Amino acid sequence: MRILIAGFQHETNTFAPSRADYDNFVRGEGFPAMSRGDAMLALQDVNIPAGGFIAETLALGHTLLPVVWAAASPSAHVTRQAYERIAGEITEAAVQLAPDAIYLDLHGAMVAEHIDDGEGELLSRLREIVGARVPIVASLDLHANVTERMLTMADGLVAYRTYPHVDMADTGRACARLLAKIASEQRLTRVSRRLPFLIPVNAMCTLMAPAQQVYERIAALEAGMGMASMSFTPGFPAADFPGCGPVVWGYAEDASAARRAVDALYASIADDEAAWSIELLAPDVAVREAMRIATGASRPVVIADTQDNPFGGADSNTTGMLRALIDNHAVDAALGLLYDPAVARLAHEAGVGATITCALGGQSGVAGDAPLYAAFEVVHLSDGRCIFEGPMMTGSQVDVGPTACLRIGGVSVVVSSAKTSMNDRNLFRMAGIVPERMKILVNKSSVHFRADFGPIAEAILVAKAPGPMAADPADLPWKSLASGMRLKPNGAAFRPAH
Repeated sequence: MRILIAGFQHETNTFAPSRADYDNFVRGEGFPAMSRGDAMLALQDVNIPAGGFIAETLALGHTLLPVVWAAASPSAHVTRQAYERIAGEITEAAVQLAPDAIYLDLHGAMVAEHIDDGEGELLSRLREIVGARVPIVASLDLHANVTERMLTMADGLVAYRTYPHVDMADTGRACARLLAKIASEQRLTRVSRRLPFLIPVNAMCTLMAPAQQVYERIAALEAGMGMASMSFTPGFPAADFPGCGPVVWGYAEDASAARRAVDALYASIADDEAAWSIELLAPDVAVREAMRIATGASRPVVIADTQDNPFGGADSNTTGMLRALIDNHAVDAALGLLYDPAVARLAHEAGVGATITCALGGQSGVAGDAPLYAAFEVVHLSDGRCIFEGPMMTGSQVDVGPTACLRIGGVSVVVSSAKTSMNDRNLFRMAGIVPERMKILVNKSSVHFRADFGPIAEAILVAKAPGPMAADPADLPWKSLASGMRLKPNGAAFRPAH
């Protein structure tokens, strides 16, 4: 087959402070930078879905027609200009190339300034171009908000099964196998069901219950009931549109088997609704508990600054956890990344060994957050470039711009000129910090960090400091959610004002 391949990924937090413009996709912001044409083939060495799909399909002897791959750090809406420019590039290629099949590396939770369902719209445009007979498949993030339009316009959708997402390339390979079945004219029935409650992001971690058991169940049902593919996306609970929320779906030749498998999985999730909650600690409580555990421990205690997670749409610049470390006199503690280009530039101008007095971070606009005005020692400077070696996005080259490690008391803070989630230990190392030697590490991340930091952690705590990425979806000012959707497990049902 001649297969058109493209990637357009964005996880949209409609409550976040900053939007994603075209330049954000050019840089990648923690994802691989934008690439086009044959340059995309190098992605087969990176743990992303397109990488797995490329490797699998080339091995099978298909011809790839690479167009563009683009991703940007989660944020508020994708601008109209960015969406139309990238989506237009993909649809124009479909017109010109007349492919036998299409594969898209999507996130599944994209909201643009002018379109609520970014992926559904792109799939619809492509379907209109290629018609009903050309198969279209797409890989999706575990946090996809899967809409009926997406399911209808695609012949096959396959979602990750791990969070942290260590199976991204595997998902691309699974998508290639599903495409092969569809292209061989194997008739598949799709069945889907939408769950009636939002799931907090921190509860979705597949390293622990209940998510771990649910994804084990998916694999068992898929194998035991003859399913061609089966997926569950808990959703991204910060997108204010009716399609937000968890969905279960699957494909099989036997329609009754597909219904039984999807119904069984749906019931196992819905019947255990209360289990999808998680304990969140106040900043001072989290730091004091970390200090207690760290006494005599040989490994660091890791605290997730979850509400300032840039992979959830935050800007990675709140100061609540930094203040808690300082106020509680923590030692051998490090926090990263804190996004403040002005302070990073000031540190580079001053040089290593200098003391700079400045207002650091605190630009989120969230109640309870403010800049931290203090004197900091500049202890390390870096160009902000590194290659990820941990399980998340292994091999990805990341550039967060001029970076400085500043010290105040016993606390080090990594200040960057671009934002990305602290998901790989090399982000600390490039700033001169050896994470394994610290007593406390505060990561601006929610769950992804567990893949690389879990093996070195004495314990992992989750802190709820003021920030734009609400750890409890019930805290958000919803306006357009589907009526009746519960705002958290066993929470109140949403009712629109009008």
